[in-house]
Amino acid sequence: MATSVSGTAHAPGGHLRRDVGFWGLMFVSLGSIIGSGWLLGALTAATLAGPASLVSWVLAAVMLALLALVHAELGASYPAAGGTARFPRFVFGPLAGFTAGWMAWLQAVSIAPIEVEATLSYIDHISWVSSRVSILRVDGTLTPSGLVLATLFMAVFTVINLVGVKLMAETNGVAVVWKTAIPLLTVVVLISLSFHPSNFSAGGGFSPYGAHGIFAALPAGVVFALQGFEQAIQMAGEARHPQRDVSRAVLASMAVGTIVYLLLEVAFIGAISPGNLAHGWANPVGKGDFGPYATLAVTAGAGWLAALLYIDAVISPAGTGLVYVATSSRISYAMGREKELPPVLGRVNLRGVPLTSILLAFVVGLIAFLPFPSWQSLVGLVTSATAIMYAFAPVSLYALRQRDPDRPRPYRLPAYRVLSPAAFVSANLIIYWSSYEATWKLCVALLVGLVIFVVNRWRLPAADRGPLDSRSAVWVWPWLAGLVVIGYFGRYGGSKAIPNWWDLVIVVVFAVVMYEVAEKVALNGAQVRDLVDAEAEDLATGSVDAAAR
Repeated sequence: MATSVSGTAHAPGGHLRRDVGFWGLMFVSLGSIIGSGWLLGALTAATLAGPASLVSWVLAAVMLALLALVHAELGASYPAAGGTARFPRFVFGPLAGFTAGWMAWLQAVSIAPIEVEATLSYIDHISWVSSRVSILRVDGTLTPSGLVLATLFMAVFTVINLVGVKLMAETNGVAVVWKTAIPLLTVVVLISLSFHPSNFSAGGGFSPYGAHGIFAALPAGVVFALQGFEQAIQMAGEARHPQRDVSRAVLASMAVGTIVYLLLEVAFIGAISPGNLAHGWANPVGKGDFGPYATLAVTAGAGWLAALLYIDAVISPAGTGLVYVATSSRISYAMGREKELPPVLGRVNLRGVPLTSILLAFVVGLIAFLPFPSWQSLVGLVTSATAIMYAFAPVSLYALRQRDPDRPRPYRLPAYRVLSPAAFVSANLIIYWSSYEATWKLCVALLVGLVIFVVNRWRLPAADRGPLDSRSAVWVWPWLAGLVVIGYFGRYGGSKAIPNWWDLVIVVVFAVVMYEVAEKVALNGAQVRDLVDAEAEDLATGSVDAAAR
């Protein structure tokens, strides 16, 4: 039983505190979905696809909805901190679990810096700020002064997370209410004051760049904007009622986010001055404009809205960055507890906070500013890493349904024999569209992670190592290597040797084959149930101790 010191309850035996309810979980996911993506995503999508960017948003929403539904079942049935790393571990062993967890950590730890860069890019557009502080260079990258400000933002995120997850959830809840209201207000004002239906057929027609433009827009900001629904799952180990609340939080946040982004794209396209589209969609609001919605608001005569948008340019990305510092620390916490990373990352302090994991997220976030000093430079890479992380969920669900069929499932994916492989195919297509360059770089990053994994495992006492179950993970490297090869010959950053549309057919067929192979080599039912039961026992111990407090 925990005791209290100065009103602060101790964490039980290294367990995270279970303080977060449905609204906290839903706001954590929605807060991740509505971040810098709404400020910059519509502009990026329109420059690549024109009015057909609306199709990009719908396509991304459908593909991510399939993945969200898969995660909803897994999160409710197998609640655990850092769930995206735990699900594949249950069925493919620690090597596959580490691969998924490493990708999850890479994308999560990189998003807080992206959100900070978005904030600084937007506020640099304010003349009062730019005349006093040099934040950005001409090419949009951070100056030394910008790096100092970025460090301060990261420090604030870290301090809030160090205070505790309950304060983080409450702080994020206030931010989410604000940053959902402002986009909706923007939609209403722009459609009311400046809406030009002719824009939807201007600059080369509805789809000036064809299907390639629609697909290219997905990894350039659309998928990045809509991702984040899994944050409620990552924090399931801190939910008061995970079986009831996690799936509801995932589905609710995804629905709200999709509606908001579709409305924003419609308002954005309609509000553009028709004269700006005379020569196409390359610069619909002006070259080098880092505040597209604010520019449209001023043009429409709503200067007051522009002022609110500049305020939101701080609140929206900051709220998302705050969440992802928490998320990345929970992933490394889970991997530390599994001894896949140094065990010190799996420890919590007296407040039930994974101190070392949070500090690691802060340090790595600062390092990320150096090779990736602008918003756009990180988006494609993070999108591909996120898709790889998401892809482990459908194959895990398939194998778990076969090997752990009697597990209570508060939410069940309907027609899982169709929707689960469709979700896996969706993730593979997103990886392919993210470009060959992003895929091979992530494979190199994975090699670095595996070196850390091997060194850490070598340093563990023999009794703590446990089996690697490498046979069950044997499908992972052929899968990733196959995507690299397809990307090399493909039409998105590759040699374009594969004819148009045939490249998509190859990706789909390859994904379906790997989906079936993964299920065939998974651990047997007894091994899976042992791993799941051990996790459930750990979860129950945390729940009992939390109730005792």
